[in-house]
Amino acid sequence: MTFFNIPNSLTTLRIVLIPVFVTALLYRRYDYALIVFIAAAVTDFLDGLVARVKNQQTELGKFLDPIADKFLLVTSFVLFAIYDLVPKWLTITVISRDIIIVTGWLILYLITHRAKVEPSVLGKLTAASQLILLAYILLYINLGRAIPRPEPLITVTAVLTVLSGLHYIYRGLT
Repeated sequence: MTFFNIPNSLTTLRIVLIPVFVTALLYRRYDYALIVFIAAAVTDFLDGLVARVKNQQTELGKFLDPIADKFLLVTSFVLFAIYDLVPKWLTITVISRDIIIVTGWLILYLITHRAKVEPSVLGKLTAASQLILLAYILLYINLGRAIPRPEPLITVTAVLTVLSGLHYIYRGLT
């Protein structure tokens, strides 16, 4: 089995794009940040699609893909909160959910010695809503606020984040 394939290359590209994205945000180049963020989101979609269609799923990809997603999302939410682009409570909710899931996984692994965790549909919807919210906020900033405010997306993202966190806790306990 090879580690170097298109899906793993796309995942690696997403990881490499994170510092570029951070730099764009730090220098308040929201136009560049939007382009880089969309590129990172597209690589997230494409790596999974190509891996399934071409049957190129690898253990490395199963490990790297969720880490790349978390690096991008957590970094984005922290910086967006610092710049008051998202409410701080939402960032705390997003990060707390991830900490709870990882802690639960670690406890289950230590007890059962099984590391298999399947993402749920609700978990995937949550990640998608988070990506969409962040991209929308960047779009909102870049378009001079010519589109509706992002508050409804903030609410949907918060609700999905909490529900998926509760769902993972339920799955872990049953």
